[in-house]
Amino acid sequence: MIYVDADACPVKPEILKVAERHGIEVTLVANSGLRPSRDPMVKNVIVSNGFDAADNWIAERAGEGDIVITADVPLAGRCVAAGALVTGPTGRVFDQTNIGMATAMRDLGQHLRETGESKGYNAAFSPRDRSKFLETLDRLCRRAKSTSQATTSSKED
Repeated sequence: MIYVDADACPVKPEILKVAERHGIEVTLVANSGLRPSRDPMVKNVIVSNGFDAADNWIAERAGEGDIVITADVPLAGRCVAAGALVTGPTGRVFDQTNIGMATAMRDLGQHLRETGESKGYNAAFSPRDRSKFLETLDRLCRRAKSTSQATTSSKED
C-alpha cells in the first residue's frame, strides 16, 4: 500500500503512474476535496480538519512493507518507526539512519523562524526534484514488493 499525505502534494500524478506500473494500491489522505479516481486501486480518504488528522490517519495504518509519501518530518518519523518506507515529494528518503537528524533540523528551522532569525523560505519544486522522486518511488516500490513476497513465502513455509 502507498499512503500519500495528499494536501499540497505536488507529485500525485507521478505516484499514480508508478503505483499502476507496480500494481500497488494507493490511498490519498487529505483534509479537503480530492479529485475522484475511477481506478479501483486508488482510494481517497477525507479526514476532519483537526490538527494533524491526515497525519494521524496515515500513522495509525502504515507499517512494514508500506510506502508513505510526505513532506511532514514528524509524520515521516512515526512511519519509519512503524517500519514503513518513507519518502518526501523531492525524493528524499527518510529511514532509521537519518530521521533523527531530519527531525532535529526541522525543529531548529522552526525555532529560527519563531525567533525571527530566518524567514523560512522553501526552495521551489523543480523538474529535477520530480525526476529524483520518480526514481526513488520506483526503487521503494520494488523494495516493498520484494519485502511483501518474502513475507508471503515465509508464511507459506
